[in-house]
Amino acid sequence: MDREITTIVSPDVARDLSVKVQQTTKTAPAASAPLRGSILLLFQYDVCEEIRLDVIRQLLQARKAQATFKSSQAPGYVRYQRPPVADRLEPLVLDSGERLGGEIKYYDYGVVSLLFELPFSGDWQKLVELSGRWTSDTNFEKLANRVIHQRLERAAPALIKPYKEEDWLQEDYFIFHVREIDGSPSAEDLLSTQRNYIAQVVRGETATLAESERQEILQSRISYYPNDLAVIGWNAAFIYDTQVGAETAIQLLEYANSQLLEFRHYDELLTKELENVYDFLETGGTGWWSRWRTAAAASKLHTVLLDVNELTERADNAIKFLSDMFSARLYKLCAQKVGVPDYKDLVKEKLQTAEDLYRFMVEQFNQSRAFVLELLVVLILIIELIYFFKGHPI
Repeated sequence: MDREITTIVSPDVARDLSVKVQQTTKTAPAASAPLRGSILLLFQYDVCEEIRLDVIRQLLQARKAQATFKSSQAPGYVRYQRPPVADRLEPLVLDSGERLGGEIKYYDYGVVSLLFELPFSGDWQKLVELSGRWTSDTNFEKLANRVIHQRLERAAPALIKPYKEEDWLQEDYFIFHVREIDGSPSAEDLLSTQRNYIAQVVRGETATLAESERQEILQSRISYYPNDLAVIGWNAAFIYDTQVGAETAIQLLEYANSQLLEFRHYDELLTKELENVYDFLETGGTGWWSRWRTAAAASKLHTVLLDVNELTERADNAIKFLSDMFSARLYKLCAQKVGVPDYKDLVKEKLQTAEDLYRFMVEQFNQSRAFVLELLVVLILIIELIYFFKGHPI
């Protein structure tokens, strides 16, 4: 395992991070803290069109990431269609002495995901303060950028059609996982007694929220057993569950955010392609003779349509939930809250617009070709008539 991760953080960044870690641990000893768990920081990047997972495994000697499911009855065939490759990052040792664990995943559709885990113990007020601080902090984003650049240098042979760095799309997400609470309350007890704190954590707000806002946030909750709870927000989530039990929600949140990245990429790609087509049509693409050039433009547009359809289908079907209805409902909730359906609808609308434009351009080209063929027939007839009247029949 490379030791490069331990030296990635600059002294200033490490100092900022260590202060935050010290603040999380000075509140109360772990044994007496009413809450114990972890803060998970997720950073994802869309870096290329495709990643060859077999090459990544050989380069990094990494493992396949297998999907975990809440229900013990979930069958073995509920799994990733193409499991991402996962590799542990060497623990990052901060100035405080705390060790920050990390994992990197490579998805075949070009997304690279970094997940950092920071242990936490304290009370509800401390968790609220940490949520407000971490959801607006940029130090870990700097760390993630350095890690991703170093890792992609090694993974370069596995990247197909890599994007320019300025074209990378990025998403971040925060998961506040509470494993233990004094008294082991049920989900219903927790919602009745700590609803305001939970809502603040999900929103990243340190101020008390209005009751209407709390209700809106807590509508996005789901439980499988009496003693577990997941409340999903657009930028952060609160999970109350065991270490093993929380894996399902964490994986699905990671997967949903990776899908969001892909659909954002397709949305931007189609927007640029449609702008190019509109510019072409506005600069003379509808003239009789210039319509001959529409064949090449239509062919290029059709190629983009086929590529986007193929890639969206692959991203959309990357994981299957056959017979595991809870995981399917949990994923639907995660995807809805982070915005996957919204971008998916945008992509579908632009695909339909692109298909209409393609048909229009092909029709324009066919009209031009028919006109030219008719013109050639008329010219041939005129030439024959000229020769006929001159007494020199052809």
